Amino acid sequence: MKLVKIQSELKAPKGQLNKFGNYRYRSAEDIIEAAKPILHKYFCALVISDEVVQVGDRIYIKSSAFLIDEETKETITMVHGWAREEEVKKGMDAAQITGSASSYARKYALNGLFAIDEIGRAS
Repeated sequence: MKLVKIQSELKAPKGQLNKFGNYRYRSAEDIIEAAKPILHKYFCALVISDEVVQVGDRIYIKSSAFLIDEETKETITMVHGWAREEEVKKGMDAAQITGSASSYARKYALNGLFAIDEIGRAS
């Protein structure tokens, strides 16, 4: 029941602007900041972790978002988000490419956990 309450109360507006594509979006950080007071209200903790996974010759980042009930110490649920690393991305070194894939995978794990959809990207 805690997850349902958190999902219904969470509002994570698209506060970022992609100037190149002229659309608004939310980042993983935006979702986390919006979730913190609600998680505190329901005595829950959010834990996010990343794992590097090789599938064939491709490298993926698998992000896992865990929602933990701090009263019972039980995991309420766990959701995964995946993102593929680009082999080369103009203007980025290897660490930045991995970081970008991690941010993307975390965002989609959080979207799944908190039932956030990404429809309506146009500004």
